[in-house]
Amino acid sequence: MSDDKLHPSVREFKVFMNKHPKLIEEVRKSGRGWQEYYEKWALLGEDDPVWDSYKKEEAEGKSKEGKGELFGQLMKLSENVDIDKVQKQVHQLSNTITTIQDVLGQFQTTKTPPQQFRKPNNPFNWGRD
Repeated sequence: MSDDKLHPSVREFKVFMNKHPKLIEEVRKSGRGWQEYYEKWALLGEDDPVWDSYKKEEAEGKSKEGKGELFGQLMKLSENVDIDKVQKQVHQLSNTITTIQDVLGQFQTTKTPPQQFRKPNNPFNWGRD
């Protein structure tokens, strides 16, 4: 059947599939039918995160750009971080951990040697040491 005789949504799905070669591999490996993936695509749309793992990998040059871009994004993110707030939260976390350790220490039993049996003092020996 030629592409011009297909329903427009089926043609769109074919274009979508050609953009996601990993998805084509998945369909072939799993033995599932195309219908299942078509229904997911029709319900969720092509921008749904479920398709992210099937996206085509970029060329090597783009991947290097991506690493630089990621570093740039991290630097931009770090500019927005308030160091005083982070330090305060770390201090609070440290205090919380110390408190938890103290509580756990109270519940732990320490093994002490048993006290030796001693004779009780004779109440009638007041004058003797």
